[in-house]
Amino acid sequence: MPFFRYLLLIFILVPVIEIYFLIKVGDVIGALPTVLLVVFTAFLGVFLLRWQGLSTLYRVQTSLQVGELPAEAMVEGLLLLVAGALLLTPGFVTDTVGFALLMPPLRQRLARFLIYKGLLSASGMTMPPEGPMHEPRQHKTIEGEFKRHDD
Repeated sequence: MPFFRYLLLIFILVPVIEIYFLIKVGDVIGALPTVLLVVFTAFLGVFLLRWQGLSTLYRVQTSLQVGELPAEAMVEGLLLLVAGALLLTPGFVTDTVGFALLMPPLRQRLARFLIYKGLLSASGMTMPPEGPMHEPRQHKTIEGEFKRHDD
């Protein structure tokens, strides 16, 4: 139930904050430049989103061809989807968050966080962190003989 309260709070607060900043910026630079700036950021965001999205899609395909699970790239794709929705929403605050999600280092860190801390720990599953900040987990091979005894 708390999730829906947070969602309701977001749907109420975000438009109020956006309207506040649109009015403030409009007072400083004027109404028409403010509208043009919002439209420009939407177009720029869509262009950058397309470029980043194609790059992420290429990484997913490459991982699949090698036989790896592209979990991080897939979560990045979802974050790019969120970024696109934020960039198409008129306003400066949502544009700021959307452009931040377009930055690969930030998006990759957030994707790793969601995979290793957020998504999998909630279900009781854990995955060892790997990547440039962590050492890969070493696997040990145990040799021996196996004999099956059927009744």
